Amino acid sequence: MPFCPQCKGIMIPVKEDGMTIFVCKRCGYRQEPKQHELKRTTTKKREDERNLSVVEEDTQAMPIVEAECPKCGHTQAYFWTLQTRSADEAETRFFRCVTCKYTWREYD
Repeated sequence: MPFCPQCKGIMIPVKEDGMTIFVCKRCGYRQEPKQHELKRTTTKKREDERNLSVVEEDTQAMPIVEAECPKCGHTQAYFWTLQTRSADEAETRFFRCVTCKYTWREYD
């Protein structure tokens, strides 16, 4: 990142007419690119031709606790917490049944 020769502020890149120039955020000084630095910027849409495989199974690493599923009655569930309300309130506990994948929450 270049610095402005006048005020020593940071110069940010700005695209104009397909070329990138640097403009000082503080004083507005503009630095035209030197002849050897001229690069036209073009936008190309690149298609990814790689063959990617999608993993369909649920492979999350969460602890398993004893909790009864309200849907199927199974007694084991995955467990995690999130701060869903303001910071001075308790976290929300989430459970996901190991068998049927039903998700429920508990508040304090």
